[in-house]
Amino acid sequence: MDLEQMKETCVSSELIFDGKVVHLYVDQISLPDGRPAMREFVRHIGAVCVLPLFEDGTVACVRQYRYPNAEVLTEIPAGKLDYKGEDRAQAALRELREETGCACGRLTHLGKLYTSPAILDEVIDMYLAEELTEGETDFDDDEFLAPVRIPLAQLVDEVMAGQIPDAKTQVAVMRVWELLRRRKENEVC
Repeated sequence: MDLEQMKETCVSSELIFDGKVVHLYVDQISLPDGRPAMREFVRHIGAVCVLPLFEDGTVACVRQYRYPNAEVLTEIPAGKLDYKGEDRAQAALRELREETGCACGRLTHLGKLYTSPAILDEVIDMYLAEELTEGETDFDDDEFLAPVRIPLAQLVDEVMAGQIPDAKTQVAVMRVWELLRRRKENEVC
């Protein structure tokens, strides 16, 4: 089947819940073969995450209680955009400073992550921050974070052992691990 032939078309859209962070919709759609169907989904303004990598190979992470899961998770710094259209690299630099106190001399875009594309339109842009200088954190009023530095190799082991359930952290850790492997490989050539 041609990719264009797979497209679903919105017939009508109803906003069910309009929250501060999420907005729940129920859309009536037309399937590619013309039959009607319904889609429930959540709209989200978008977010960023950043993996701060120090020269010694450690990563600045945060431990944070996540209410929906009722547990403390180890994550890389992240946050939602402040407004639609906010520059994502600037948002990543803001979250880096707020949650770790760091500034960086080199910011590399690692790609986009669709967190749950069947029910949520959130897109998280992932970044690698290098050439770090340390400063003071500036947590949001409702954030209670415990900063921690963890060796990147240990994070990879924890991801592979299933000990880090946070998707953005898993993906960013593995992308950075592979990016560094490729950089090293290119230096040898």
